[in-house]
Order: sequence, then C-alpha cells, then structure tokens
Amino acid sequence: MITDDRIRAMHAEMTEWRRDLHAHPELGFEEHRTSDFVARKLEEFGLEVHRGLAGTGVVGVLQAGRGGNQAIGLRADMDALPIEEANQVAYRSTVPGKMHACGHDGHTTMLLGAAKYLAETRNFSGTAYFIFQPAEETKGGGREMVRDGLFERFPMSAVYGMHNWPGVPVGTVAVHDGPVMASMDTFEIQVRGLGSHAAMPHMGRDPIVAAANLVSTIQTVASRLVPATDAVVVSITQFHAGDAWNVIPETALIRGTVRTLSAAIRDQVEPALRRMCEGLATAYGIAMDFSYHPGYPVTVNTAEETAFAREVAATVVGRENVRGDLAPSMGAEDFAFMLQERPGCYIWLGNGPADGGRVLHSPNYDFNDEILPIGVAYWAALVERALPAG
Repeated sequence: MITDDRIRAMHAEMTEWRRDLHAHPELGFEEHRTSDFVARKLEEFGLEVHRGLAGTGVVGVLQAGRGGNQAIGLRADMDALPIEEANQVAYRSTVPGKMHACGHDGHTTMLLGAAKYLAETRNFSGTAYFIFQPAEETKGGGREMVRDGLFERFPMSAVYGMHNWPGVPVGTVAVHDGPVMASMDTFEIQVRGLGSHAAMPHMGRDPIVAAANLVSTIQTVASRLVPATDAVVVSITQFHAGDAWNVIPETALIRGTVRTLSAAIRDQVEPALRRMCEGLATAYGIAMDFSYHPGYPVTVNTAEETAFAREVAATVVGRENVRGDLAPSMGAEDFAFMLQERPGCYIWLGNGPADGGRVLHSPNYDFNDEILPIGVAYWAALVERALPAG
C-alpha cells in the first residue's frame, strides 16, 4: 500500500508526535501548546511559518520547483473535546475533563508528516499551504480563519480536508460526491406561562404541557414538512422546567439542534419552527420566545476536486479500496466554511473497528496510529499530482 520508504520510516516518529499531542489536549481557541508544537516542527522542516489566524491557527508555506501561482491548501484541525478519557493507555490525557476524542491529534500529525516528507523530497512545482486550524468543535475556527484573511493571505486554487472514520477498515478511503457532512444550527425556546399550585392547574397556564406538545409537534418538520428523500434531523437536546413537586412553574426552556444536507432545506426549518411556536402560543394562551442560531453550513465537495481526490486516493490505497457508497454524515464540520470560499474535497480515512465504544466523541475513542502513513501518503500524492514537477 505505502511504497515510499521515507514515509514508512517516519511511522515511529509520527506515533510519538501523535501520542504527545494526545496526552496534552486543548479545547478550541486554547491550543497554545499544540500551536507551539506545530510551529516548531514546521520550522524544523524548513517551512515558512505564519501564526495568529483565528488566534491559535498556524499556516506553513512550502514552495518548490518553479514556484509560480499554482497553489493548493491542506487542512487539519487541532482542538480536543471536553470529555474525561476512559482509556488506560500510557499516553492517556493528562488534563482532567479534556481528551482528543475525535482524532484531531492524528489529523495534525498526518499533516505534519506530509510537510516533513514534501520538504525533503520537493517533488512538485508550486506552493503547498499546510493549514492547522483551531476550534473545529462547535466554535467555528474555520470560519474565523476565513474571516482573518486565510485565502487573501495564502491564495490557493483549492483546499482539501480529511477526517478519520471509525467503522471503516484501515486502508479504505471514502469519497463523497456533493454533500458529505450536514449543516448544524441550534435553537432555543422560552415558554412563558402562569405558575400555579400543582393541585390547581386551572388557576394558571401550564408551560410544561405546552412545551411537551411543542416537542412532539417539532418532530413533524422531518416527517411532514420535508420530502422523505431529503435528510433533516431536528433533535430536542434540553428540556428544563420547575424545581418543586407541588408547583407548576412559570417557564419551561427547550433547546435543540437542526441538521440538514441541503442549504434549501436548511432555509425552510427556521420559519417552520417559528410558525409552530406562534401557533401553540396562541392555542395555549402563553408566550413562546423563539431564537435560532445558524451554525455550520453543509460541507459540500465540488465535482472536479472530488474526482481528483478519488484518483489520488486510488494511487495510495488501490482503486478497490476507494468507496463512494457511504451515506453522508449528519454530523457537522466547519471545513464547510473553507469550501464555501474555494473548491475542494473532504474525505474520510478508515480508522478501523468501532466496537467497544471506539467511536468519535466517545471517552473510549483513540486514533489508530496504523493509519498515519496512509494519511501522509495521500496528502503527499495530492500535492505532487496537483502541482506536478514537470
């Protein structure tokens, strides 16, 4: 599978990097040690290093051959999650309540490995930008890097991303045409009624009954308002009301999330939820204060870059191991903000079995170090084929 001896020889060293990062997780926009680690390595490899985009972001610049205007970007995320690690490995998290439960330690390591390899071989002609992004987990570090001028400061014709994927065999790459990850928005509804004694509910206007009805009604967004062929998930994730046995409270609070694979469907959900709130508020004689918070857009791969990524992946893992049949994920990814600005492709790299809770965002998850050379080989091949030495 990996035929380049240089990449195979880097495996042990990269494993040390990955496990060091795993032991020292940092949350979004707090990746100071991680950024220092990344910048130091890039400088050792001889890259030009830029820091400060989105606070803790790092961009490495590598030019080779004739240089010129040809350039592409490769992106990895760096942040961890607020999860207490359950794994009892030697390199387990040293920070209570924080761990790399999504494999961003591995993503960072693979991109560093690609930077080292390409700096040594320089078998391309143009500019490769190595983008190390903070705060992918809910805080929108990708959006902030774009706002801070990522594509103006580092002009590139296309940008590529990668995520490890538990449950997909090692040595397999999944490439999606079009949508690959869902949009992610959140909403909050304050239901305001009139409190009363629990024994005399007729003396008040019960917000809990109204809110419970609203929870059921909201499920019709997916079942009745959106075509069955279009994916949408509306999940209520919080319901808070009252703190006494014998009191009907004044208020109830509902919070939830919306996921879609279509920008057009996404635009329909907010007004639908607002209509439901207004209708039930009238029916129950209470108030419902609705607020909607747009989050991440749909992550959409562009056609030409996806075809290119598929061909590159085939040279690394074999055409028979490049899959196009996996359904998109309803999880969200802020690489979407970069794909709104530049064409590109976001792939999944098989991480091996997902049994025993070894799934993303689980306290039992751990990145599979076996796939480090595969990720490096893909990144390197992407640059060498996009920017041929001539």
